[in-house]
Amino acid sequence: MQKERTASSRLEDAEKAQEEGLQRIRPEERPLFHLTPPVGWMNDPNGFSFYQGKFHLFFQYNPYSTSWDTMHWGHAVSCDLLDWDYLPPALAPDRPCDEGGCFSGCAAELPDGRMALLYTGLMKPRDPAAEPAGGEFLQVQCLAVGDGIRFQKCGDDPVIGPDMVPDGISRSDFRDPKILRLQDGTYLALVSGKDRSGYGRILMYRSRDCLSWEYWKPLACNDGRSGKQYGTMWECPDFFELDGRWVLLISPMEMLPEEGRYPNGHACVALIGDFDERTGTFRWEEDQPVDCGIDFYAAQTVLSPDGRRILVGWMQNWATIGMHREDLLWAGQMSLPRELFFRAGHLCQRPVRELALRYVDEVYYKKVPVAGEVSLYGVEGRTIDLETAVSPVPGEEIFRWFCLRFAMDGDCHTDVFFYPWEDKVRIDRHSAGSRQALVHERTCRIAAGRKGHIRMRLILDRFSFELFINDGESVMTAVIYTDLTAEKICFLAEGRAFMDVTKRSLRSGS
Repeated sequence: MQKERTASSRLEDAEKAQEEGLQRIRPEERPLFHLTPPVGWMNDPNGFSFYQGKFHLFFQYNPYSTSWDTMHWGHAVSCDLLDWDYLPPALAPDRPCDEGGCFSGCAAELPDGRMALLYTGLMKPRDPAAEPAGGEFLQVQCLAVGDGIRFQKCGDDPVIGPDMVPDGISRSDFRDPKILRLQDGTYLALVSGKDRSGYGRILMYRSRDCLSWEYWKPLACNDGRSGKQYGTMWECPDFFELDGRWVLLISPMEMLPEEGRYPNGHACVALIGDFDERTGTFRWEEDQPVDCGIDFYAAQTVLSPDGRRILVGWMQNWATIGMHREDLLWAGQMSLPRELFFRAGHLCQRPVRELALRYVDEVYYKKVPVAGEVSLYGVEGRTIDLETAVSPVPGEEIFRWFCLRFAMDGDCHTDVFFYPWEDKVRIDRHSAGSRQALVHERTCRIAAGRKGHIRMRLILDRFSFELFINDGESVMTAVIYTDLTAEKICFLAEGRAFMDVTKRSLRSGS
């Protein structure tokens, strides 16, 4: 094993900046139960894991500014996936193989009980004249090990370096390792790569000890010729077995749109099929979007001690990173952790069950007629779990549309529209108070044949909403920065509909 290095002054500087920032941010300036950076900037979740009795979530981090810059790793832990305690920054760019930044990666437990962080470092070419064009830095995979709080980097050289990149793969687009362990005890690391044609590949590396690696073969490739368009570079892979099927999560860049499923630009996709561990062969038969909203990317999962597969994503998107408030000293949120499950062969999601422990002040209405605009006493708030079941009025023509409007005041609101004749749901935050001309609308296609019936569960937490449609069949996520005094909610319909409504306020865990 390579020689370990002690903590650097750059890591100490990052910890100092974090401590100072934490003193300046009041709890009410953050979401109630979504993880934000201690201070500064956050993007991709990294190293989502369960270690020594706690969930660990690392993340791409800039403690010095609310803008993206040279990447560090932030670190938080939780016992319930809702309340997070900040730990000192885990990684800072401070050695030759990561001097351009400590980019995305994963965490795994070593045979000796220590935690290993495998991450992408940006390294300057040692012989620039001999390297192919493609950028100032090469991307390599680096290793740090520790006790779950403090980590020591293993030498100045990467554990998966440029000489281990297969022919035809860009050494400037080679990143985001994810470790899993096969049944025979072998560690498998998936790494994103891009071929000469600009298309994404997921590459597999093997190790017996998680320290020394060898290239094996590709797991999955975008050939650019299939009937569907899966973008260019595939980022942030995750791979796991769930209910007897294998799921490969990828975050493609530069996708072409597929109406009601994938927007153009960046997305998060689940490829679903079968995997032969002995031969390393993954045959995927179908794909589906992980989230059809505006702000969701780079999803990662963990297997909880009770057997649940739990997913979390960066609740932002590279096309909408300007969507934040200048008066806040943090930028970026993680999604609410979600439980994954299959229903009738479809990958579904639901909020983690721990959320139910935060319920207070339940309000329930049954079979309320909606024609025009309706408001209900007690149905309001910005930290709530709101369930709405909509149905047509028997004997009448199905309504043309139904709308759930929330985060309302005299000037602002956000809308969720259901169009039963088109089997579509649309979210719209044009009037949420943003002054930026960003993406503010998305449409999601839902299963046909429901004849005007839909169930919608809205999780609202100050600066975001997550909409779970038909018991997790689809999810739509977006951030909003409407003033927190905008708490009103109403329901609208063109035509006539019935609805059942349950609203539960959510409390802090502290």
